[in-house]
Amino acid sequence: MQRDSKAFIYFICSVSAMGGLLFGYDWVVIGGAKPFYELYFSIADSPLLQGVAMSTALVGCLIGAMVAGAAADKFGRKPLLTIAAVLFTASAIGTGLFNDFTLFNIARFVGGVGIGVASALSPMYIAEVSPTEIRGRMVSLNQMAIVLGILAAQIVNMLLARDTSVAESQAWNVEWGWRWMFWAETVPAALFLLMSFCIPESPVFLRLKGKVKSEKYPTEVPANETGAAANYSLFTILFSLKYRKVLLLGLVIAVFQQWCGTNVIFNYAQEIFTGAGYDVDGMFIDIVITGIANVLFTIVALYTIEKWGRRTLILIGAGGLGLIYLTLGTCYFLEVKGVMMVVLVVAAISVYAMTLGPVTWTLLAEIFPNRIRGVAMATCTFALWVGCCTLTFSFPSMNAALGSSGTFWIYSAICVCAFIFLFRRCPETKGKSLEQLERELVG
Repeated sequence: MQRDSKAFIYFICSVSAMGGLLFGYDWVVIGGAKPFYELYFSIADSPLLQGVAMSTALVGCLIGAMVAGAAADKFGRKPLLTIAAVLFTASAIGTGLFNDFTLFNIARFVGGVGIGVASALSPMYIAEVSPTEIRGRMVSLNQMAIVLGILAAQIVNMLLARDTSVAESQAWNVEWGWRWMFWAETVPAALFLLMSFCIPESPVFLRLKGKVKSEKYPTEVPANETGAAANYSLFTILFSLKYRKVLLLGLVIAVFQQWCGTNVIFNYAQEIFTGAGYDVDGMFIDIVITGIANVLFTIVALYTIEKWGRRTLILIGAGGLGLIYLTLGTCYFLEVKGVMMVVLVVAAISVYAMTLGPVTWTLLAEIFPNRIRGVAMATCTFALWVGCCTLTFSFPSMNAALGSSGTFWIYSAICVCAFIFLFRRCPETKGKSLEQLERELVG
């Protein structure tokens, strides 16, 4: 395979996107395992310990995202992707292996660090090796991989969870079922680890370090960016007045992707669907339906992101979700049950999948200058996981205090506020080189 061919670009982008696939699987698999490991570890009546089990991976995400940028700027993008693969593999084995609740959480934390690293590095690496005319589509491959990972976790969970109405099957679920849900991740994690040795280093990193560019595939690397900011702290540069507006834009986009509320459907699917009148077995089927919709509309995003543009899609996402959540909250308030609730949830997932899901990662990978992209992506990814963590922590309390109706009305209000901000501040990046975007956004 020639390194100057598009086939080679698709190959290395697909390998990098495997970090996204594992990110999606690892992030969602715990939702299906939750009813069973809680019984195994005797924490079904302890909301505090349930919260710990659900959030240890998120804490790992924060740590991974925080160190990813500086490490990627120092050591390169490729080694960090390999490290993420190692962490995913170790976590997949350990989470299912350990019988101690503390060790279980340590293994989840390790996997979370892998998610944090991969979520920052995979889209950045793809953006740096992709030609302008297909960059949006290539970065969206990362989101496609994420949703495939989510769907894979949902299907694995459904297939492994035996009939909960039969005592023997429930006992198997509690003893072994949840373990195999985590162990199944070992296969793609090991494949990602092997394939990470087959991709080259990012040409942008090589240029920034003043190394000879050996890669022949197309990319834009501004000539005036040779050499890293040797005498300055990259964080100091990032938070300087010059970059303040673009940093604020990146932080708002990152946090909004989480605080739009869609991701609670994956993390708290049990509560949402049982609240809509479904039992545990029906819940698993409904979750897979949302996963299929997630994949199908991410495919739609692959074709629309270069035609409609990033700005149009993110505004559709903010406005569409605001309307859907207003309706969903009203249905909860009126105690609507059954299919109507599933339709609204699937609609929310579909809108998110073709807009905020892929567009967030594309914009974050595009709007920052080459010299600070690593630390900027890490900072925004850190903010994204702070948003995810606070969303995950706050949902049970908000749901208990305000009810599902009040909770989704708040998410609707957040979407409206974000729409107004993005309408005023978000630029169109479609069809523009990274160098051109730098001139337009920061001068």
